[in-house]
Amino acid sequence: MTVGRYAPSPSGRMHLGNLLCCLLAWLSAKHQGGRVVLRVEDLDAARCPRRYADLLQADLAWLGIPADEGGDKGGPAAPYFQSERSDIYQQYFDLLCKKGLVYPCFCSRGQLHAPSAPHLADGQVLYPGTCRDLTPGEVAARSARRPPAWRVRVPEEVVSFTDGHLGPYAQDLARECGDFLLRRADGVFAYQLAVVVDDALMGVTEVVRGADLLSSTPRQLWLYRTLDLPAPGFVHLPLLLDADGRRLSKRDGDQSLEHLQQRYTPEQIVGKLAFVCGLQSAPDPRPAADLVDAFSWEKVPKTDLCLPEGLF
Repeated sequence: MTVGRYAPSPSGRMHLGNLLCCLLAWLSAKHQGGRVVLRVEDLDAARCPRRYADLLQADLAWLGIPADEGGDKGGPAAPYFQSERSDIYQQYFDLLCKKGLVYPCFCSRGQLHAPSAPHLADGQVLYPGTCRDLTPGEVAARSARRPPAWRVRVPEEVVSFTDGHLGPYAQDLARECGDFLLRRADGVFAYQLAVVVDDALMGVTEVVRGADLLSSTPRQLWLYRTLDLPAPGFVHLPLLLDADGRRLSKRDGDQSLEHLQQRYTPEQIVGKLAFVCGLQSAPDPRPAADLVDAFSWEKVPKTDLCLPEGLF
């Protein structure tokens, strides 16, 4: 059975881009006769107050796309809040340590983002391996001054996969990814490790998420293999932009569900989103359940989606 998932970070109310991702994840899983898991990605608990997690669960139910398990509903893979899963992440962190793949990193944010630091074509910083080969004495001396973050050594290997929507993708881990974080200096486990462990242990078989996370997939696939965990299939959808071509964010209050609920019914919001992503030819109101049978990724464009002026 297909098991899809929602994995929101509850740092604010959901906006239209979040809603579109949740809608497509739900439709894809339901079209295949599957289930949907809700995992709340609140690793940084200070930025993700519980009230937003409560609201997003209510919002998904209001839209007619509730999860089948997870969140407060619970299920066999509980807990579904990442802030409650640190002991689980520690087990897999320890496995990577035993393989000799983890090392402490003492670089400051300023050092990592300095103009002289290596950057990729998309502007992301490539970690140059500054702390990769420190001696035990150097580690001890630096640890006395500040706690380290922890990175994983990636091999010189090209990892490739076929995305369920965007097609073939490949990345040279050493040259296009670099040694990435597993745990921050404050002890919080990093997204890359947590998401791999969670999707595997929660039985997720299909990950639907935005194209901005496409470049994270090869390192995650490598982690799945290194940890001997089953990897899901991946489907990356185009990003939703406003009428000016700007990416939506939770700072855009007028595009948040809090404001949209005051103006539209769930069927109106779903119908407009279905129109924007090619699932119907007009922005007519539509319950999400009515879109399941005819759903197809072939209808969804592969390039970024721009909201028509005045649609919302």
